[in-house]
Amino acid sequence: MFADRAKIFIKSGKGGDGHVSFRREIYVPNGGPDGGDGGRGGDVIFVVDEGLNTLSDFRHKRKYCAEDGEPGGKKRCHGKDGADIIIKVPQGTIIKEAESDKVIADMSEPDSKKVILKGGRGGQGNQHYATSTMQVPKFAQPGQSSKELQVTLELKVIADVGLVGFPNVGKSTLLSRVSNAKPKIANYHFTTITPNLGVVDLENGKGFVIADIPGLIEGASEGVGLGHEFLRHIERTKVMIHIVDAASTEGRDPVEDVYTINRELAAYNADLAKRPQVIAANKTDAIFADDEDPVQKIRDEFEPQGIKVFPISAVSGKGLKELLYYVYELLQTVNPEPIVFEQEFFPEAIDYAKLPHTIHVNEDGFYVVEGPRIERLLGYTNLDSEKGFAFFQKFLKDSGILDELIEAGIQEGDTVKMYGLEFDYYK
Repeated sequence: MFADRAKIFIKSGKGGDGHVSFRREIYVPNGGPDGGDGGRGGDVIFVVDEGLNTLSDFRHKRKYCAEDGEPGGKKRCHGKDGADIIIKVPQGTIIKEAESDKVIADMSEPDSKKVILKGGRGGQGNQHYATSTMQVPKFAQPGQSSKELQVTLELKVIADVGLVGFPNVGKSTLLSRVSNAKPKIANYHFTTITPNLGVVDLENGKGFVIADIPGLIEGASEGVGLGHEFLRHIERTKVMIHIVDAASTEGRDPVEDVYTINRELAAYNADLAKRPQVIAANKTDAIFADDEDPVQKIRDEFEPQGIKVFPISAVSGKGLKELLYYVYELLQTVNPEPIVFEQEFFPEAIDYAKLPHTIHVNEDGFYVVEGPRIERLLGYTNLDSEKGFAFFQKFLKDSGILDELIEAGIQEGDTVKMYGLEFDYYK
């Protein structure tokens, strides 16, 4: 089964922690700090692989994590950087933040390579914190935290022209006649369940890319049938060819079919229904009515609206040349730039250090305060020094934690716990 949507978890690597150590050499009784820096965490990188055409690989693996950076070592040794993780996707894949459904990146270029999550920066060793007044720093900077996201991947076929229409109207037959594509063709509904791409070559080097999209039924914009799978792939196309069964071999009205398709396009994305359209009145070789010309009926309905109608037979090839050259000329009137989805969500703007903290009372009656910013602060603050403890007290006040502890009912003498730190509360 064709897979054109997947949801995965991605996580960059945490930066390695800086190291605390001091020179210990013979004849050097009071060596200075020599703790090395931590390594950088690995990035999460998406790249386009032109050998892929589905997202089926993501059905079996849904978690992708880059490596953490290694901590620094003695003698100013720098920790090893974490390895990046490379995630390969087909051309045309859209990466979205899962909760907001906002676009992070559009992998529409054949050589696209995007860093979606950057790894954490390595922490500095204690060698960086020696000063004239603090010659023996006993603390180092922790590595910057990793970043993580739930993302959805959506594959949207890249084509200039999309063939749209109800099942069994002849889209695959037309594609096989006018391009190098070899779609599966059979006389039953939903023969096509995967988009088929083909290149139409005209004279003098002219041509365009055309896509046969899975058949549409009423209610597609609400996900009925192949609904969203159909509509997702039509979003990049610049011109649409509506193929209808002019002979009504299955009893449907071709005029109503076009209106139904346009309603579904507008319901899914209002911009789709505004794009240039052409109607290909197919199966004219199967029209035997003497009293009424069904093609003329279609023309009378849509040509006053500016939509050109071409009678064709995908089986015999009749009328195809006129249709294709008209479509080519129509393409010259639209913006030649590929349809690219602009970025709406910026992972680098997420400041994990500013995520909210929490306060709760545990079973021992301790007031437990937790949060990324607090954990990071404790990692590089020397609470054994007077200056370090004063800085920590100022942080508790400025961040509002002291006020929140009072609101939570803390009394003098109660114990506050923050990760590995415990202290008694006094005003």
